[in-house]
Amino acid sequence: MRKQNPMKNKIRIILIVLAFITLATVSSWYVSTLHIDILKPKGLISLKEYDLLVFTTLLGFIIVIPVFVLAIVIAWRYRESNTKAKYTPDATGSRTAEAIWWGVPIILITILSVVTWTSTHDLDPHKPLSSDVKPITVQVIALDWKWLFIYPEQNIATVNMVQFPVDTPVNFVITADAPMNSFWIPQLGGQIYAMAGMTTKLHLNATETGDYKGSSANISGEGFSGMKFIARATSKADYDAWVANVKASPRHLTTSEYSVLAAQSTNNPVTLYGSSTDGLYDTILMKYMMPATKNTETPAHDMSEMDHMKHMEMEAH
Repeated sequence: MRKQNPMKNKIRIILIVLAFITLATVSSWYVSTLHIDILKPKGLISLKEYDLLVFTTLLGFIIVIPVFVLAIVIAWRYRESNTKAKYTPDATGSRTAEAIWWGVPIILITILSVVTWTSTHDLDPHKPLSSDVKPITVQVIALDWKWLFIYPEQNIATVNMVQFPVDTPVNFVITADAPMNSFWIPQLGGQIYAMAGMTTKLHLNATETGDYKGSSANISGEGFSGMKFIARATSKADYDAWVANVKASPRHLTTSEYSVLAAQSTNNPVTLYGSSTDGLYDTILMKYMMPATKNTETPAHDMSEMDHMKHMEMEAH
């Protein structure tokens, strides 16, 4: 049998380790050069989500890295040509091994359970953000295939563009007048669904000025790929100037104008409306309400989402 050269084996092991280190370094560098929105948070919520993503990833590495390292070590140590490896096919009952492969996962799952519980409540999209600054409300309507933003307090509206002051809570109130969609500004927070006849909420707060990409995160038909919008965070002075500029627009979002806007169209440009019909959001929302809910003392759009889903299920049966 051919003798093994210990020095060559050590060199081979060192080269393999260096290759893995080089691959990991190059991969990390390459990812850092990419503009991946969720990895470049610019808002209070997205920063917390980013920290959660990094924490859970590093926690997972506690298991993943040792598993891959052991797979390589075992394959190398017990290869056919290594005659020095100890052969113990009858070895059983290792308390140390049992403690490791049961104890470590239990500890990690316990940590993840606690983190999941706390972060789920802390990052609840319906939970208003605490701030000394007065929040602004923006009503969002998903259409085929564009986004309509109504500012009820400012009585203006825009298409495929939403602007708000930096370091100011923004209360998005979201519905759809089209197939189910998903509202998403990756650098500011997670996505939330927009559904006809229902209202969902999302609270965001940008910590830096800039233009952020907004899009649909739910495939909704032919024009889905062009269903993008600009989310612009500016200073309070620039925001006020922008509102004044929109108010000066000659276009007005009347009921008849909305009917034209709601028609299916793709690759829609940014459009500004100097005024908007009062209660337009509620009118659109009520289009899909059941007659039975319209006559109740409590307005249908004030019902919880779960209650409304139950009513829909009962009607279906």
